[in-house]
Amino acid sequence: MTRRLGGGSLVIATHNAGKLKEISALLAPYGMTCVSAGSLGLPEPAETGTTFVQNALIKARAAAEASGLAALADDSGLSVQALDGRPGVYTADWAERQWFEGDPGRDWYMAMGKVEGLLQQIGPDTDRSAAFHCVLALAWPDGESVVYEGRCSGSLTWPPRGELGFGYDPVFVPDALAGSQTFAEIDPAQKHAISHRADAFAKLVADQFGRAQ
Repeated sequence: MTRRLGGGSLVIATHNAGKLKEISALLAPYGMTCVSAGSLGLPEPAETGTTFVQNALIKARAAAEASGLAALADDSGLSVQALDGRPGVYTADWAERQWFEGDPGRDWYMAMGKVEGLLQQIGPDTDRSAAFHCVLALAWPDGESVVYEGRCSGSLTWPPRGELGFGYDPVFVPDALAGSQTFAEIDPAQKHAISHRADAFAKLVADQFGRAQ
């Protein structure tokens, strides 16, 4: 039987205020008070895993051990069928600018272009199937843990379309939509209802709190 949260405080293994806000809102109805690893001054562990599950567990277990509280972490990214699942766990790394460009931030248009360039190298009729993945890892200080995996299948388009969303959203057309709109062309609420993160959270809520989200 899966171990369940008993309410109270939960560490969200992130230093991103936006992610904390989003997850806090999702878990508030179930009596959870969320605090971020960043606000507790916890260090960010090196994500040395080769899968989303491994990296999510690394982050959740590090936060739980350091804080003495249950901790939740997520790891997510894009996998492209024709690229043997790449960029996968390196989804964000593909957007990293080189140091000599003078800006250490992320360039998502560059990342999307890299994916498109690799697909074009394979050929014009290349399979453009892709999927966004999200793994939520929940860990306790005693080492016990559980994971919930979410997925949103779709295909890639080019050129990028839409001003909403972030990351690879402008080139991702989800199968769940009847039309050909990208994630960056639809209302955020509509995206959140069908996204990989929504799928993972629905499984967490059903398992941990015994109800559908």
